[in-house]
Amino acid sequence: MSAMTGIPAAAAVPVSPASESAVPAARLRVVDESREICAISRSTVQAAIEVLAGTRPVQQLARRLDERCLAALQHRAALTRRMASGSSPTAGRLHRNPCVRSVRACQVSPDVYEASAVVVDELRVRAVALRLERSRLAWRITVLEIG
Repeated sequence: MSAMTGIPAAAAVPVSPASESAVPAARLRVVDESREICAISRSTVQAAIEVLAGTRPVQQLARRLDERCLAALQHRAALTRRMASGSSPTAGRLHRNPCVRSVRACQVSPDVYEASAVVVDELRVRAVALRLERSRLAWRITVLEIG
């Protein structure tokens, strides 16, 4: 009987090295990283659409977006606000109740992913494309295209 488990020694089943590595650690790391990329993409896209809607300040995305993306998003949000104040019947309903429906990510290289997302709001369905690059152990979005 084993002193630590209380199981008779004959009943203990030896674990072979092959069964321990049935799923390689590298594969688990890639799957976990892919899930992390999808989660980052989902939250960033949701926040970016909220910036366009005027319900979130663009500065909240400063840690996640690089400077060019942040400036482009800020410029587009200003244009969207200008258009929303126009005389169009749908002008006030732009980017209302946005919801990220799906996110897909593809690894381009060990430190680069590209992702796409589908966003639904009251008026239409939009596609969003992102490029994420690892910098100093953090993921930064270097390209953000909102359709």
